[in-house]
Amino acid sequence: MYKILIYDCLKITSSNMISALKDRCELTCIANDNEFQVEIKARQFDLIFIDIDSLDGHFLPLLGQIHGKDPFLPIIMTSKEEKAEMIVQAMNEGASDFLIHPISSTRVNIAVDKAIQIRDQRFEIAYHRRKQDVVYDFKDVVAYSRGMQQILQSLERFAKTDSTILITGDTGTGKSFLSGTVHFNSPRRKKPFVKINCANIPEDLLESELFGHEKGAFTGADKQRIGRFEQASGGTIFLDEIGEMNMRLQTKLLRVLEEKSFERVGGNKTIYSDVRIIAATNKDLVGQVEKGLFREDLYYRINVLPVSLLSLRDRRACILPLAELLLKKCCTSMHRDIQGFTEKARELIQNYHWPGNIRQLANTIERAVILEDDRKVHSCNLALPENASRQQVEIAIPAKAEGDTYRSGESHESLAEQEKELILRTLEECLWVQKNAAIKLGISPRALNYKINKLKITHPHWRRNKATLG
Repeated sequence: MYKILIYDCLKITSSNMISALKDRCELTCIANDNEFQVEIKARQFDLIFIDIDSLDGHFLPLLGQIHGKDPFLPIIMTSKEEKAEMIVQAMNEGASDFLIHPISSTRVNIAVDKAIQIRDQRFEIAYHRRKQDVVYDFKDVVAYSRGMQQILQSLERFAKTDSTILITGDTGTGKSFLSGTVHFNSPRRKKPFVKINCANIPEDLLESELFGHEKGAFTGADKQRIGRFEQASGGTIFLDEIGEMNMRLQTKLLRVLEEKSFERVGGNKTIYSDVRIIAATNKDLVGQVEKGLFREDLYYRINVLPVSLLSLRDRRACILPLAELLLKKCCTSMHRDIQGFTEKARELIQNYHWPGNIRQLANTIERAVILEDDRKVHSCNLALPENASRQQVEIAIPAKAEGDTYRSGESHESLAEQEKELILRTLEECLWVQKNAAIKLGISPRALNYKINKLKITHPHWRRNKATLG
């Protein structure tokens, strides 16, 4: 239900709006400027009606004041007179529409729907400039293994609800990808779909990113910012790596789940946002709860519909079909005419352990397409460790916690030495650029950084080592 504020001291606009919108909107009617200023500061509204006749035509300062505080708030002007100059001034100052009395109920409803729709589009343009990497139909998701087929059946049922979904699984298994499929098969499909990776944004900025901030809330906040939750109102927000969120933000997120409300950073106005949350993590949240790093009540609130995605090595029937699909997409984007893989390349892809899952497979194929000169991808262009054994692959996987154990019968020291040697060799090949080395190893930059610190690997050109040496 939309919350609408009506400024009208002559009672013409308010009576029309009450008649047209009372069944679908929460209406607040104000008859003087002081009350209007109090309401606009204290509450959040989806739309404002302003009767120009009530202001004796002096509406421009008020429009500027409102949009100075909330540039996305739709404002519809009304008047008994149709003066072209006045209408042009109002629209130039940001009014969404201009209605002339008498106004029919149909015209009012059309104006409201159009203004709200434009607001939602502006939200999405302002904060959602990204490439959509989504399969819109569950039938188009590659799922040849029985386990993956069962997961998709569950997600298809979950999509029809509004309940919170928690997707767990190793890095690169497609959690972000499938969240979009859920949204676009849900009743919220026509509303915004917003993704945010909690691990990629510094802790001190994540709150502002999620909930927005007011002008002057902190140094550098030179204008109001609409947060992701507000931008996703009516739609779905995907919170990737939710296990990286600090305890203070977890408390605020819990309130959003329970009350669907929050305040922007530096503000005291309560904002209501009806969003469906899909959360994802590659961490053991139960273990995080036991260690006091994740709120137990929040865990139970997001774990309403749990889904655990399989690693690529556990869905081997999907590996080659995925490789073919990724090759086709990559060739299309790079304008290459490569028809498939050689038999040896197919065998190598099928038998490799893929510790980085689909993300590593995609990166490997992208590199092969760049290097390949033939009509088919040859095994020599697949950037996989030579003679990669299961043991070599497993030591490149980031440890999930300090308490992780190695496979039985293997020496801790021996594995650590092999792991260190593999990372050092890869860093040297990549000229000590950690990002490139992480891609080649098939792990995330964060996982590689964890390993570098754990194994005490240093290089004089790295900034942190220069500081230590200085």
